[in-house]
Amino acid sequence: MDRDAAITLLSHYVKDDHLVKHCLATGAILKVLAAHWGDDESRWEMIGILHDIDYELVAGDMQQHGCRGAELLLEHGVMPDIAEIIKRHNHTLHNGTYEQRVEIALQAADSVSGLIIACALVKGGQLSLVTAKTVLKKAKERSFAAGCDRNRIALIQPMMDLATFYDIAIQGLLNIRGELGLT
Repeated sequence: MDRDAAITLLSHYVKDDHLVKHCLATGAILKVLAAHWGDDESRWEMIGILHDIDYELVAGDMQQHGCRGAELLLEHGVMPDIAEIIKRHNHTLHNGTYEQRVEIALQAADSVSGLIIACALVKGGQLSLVTAKTVLKKAKERSFAAGCDRNRIALIQPMMDLATFYDIAIQGLLNIRGELGLT
């Protein structure tokens, strides 16, 4: 499944524009992380795009989230290993059990996307003005982007320092800034 097909599938189940943008952002971050580590960029991006495919369907029920998404993906012919990663991304059910690099990266990307976008919104929607230093500073303010789980972002630290992660994540978002409504 290519990016366009993943977005089409996501759009079939997710109608909220903010959630669609969140999924695109998570996919963009995963894509650049995959490139950084020499992994399959298309596969990682697809995982990010599709990770919340069931969120509206289960009405945010964290006891079902991910599980229903995996079922949907299998019904649509997505590879079982990808469906399993998406099933397990629900940190409420699977917290602390991530072993694959892509699973850990998904946890961090899922949370950091909102933090970086919030930083851009403070700068008038100018993502191009956001730096790792900006994100590091804002991440310390617990009231800023309060829904962003800093503990999930911290899972990436055994693989890279936060400044490097933020730089890579910002680059990923810059690659799709038009789709996110940012400059």
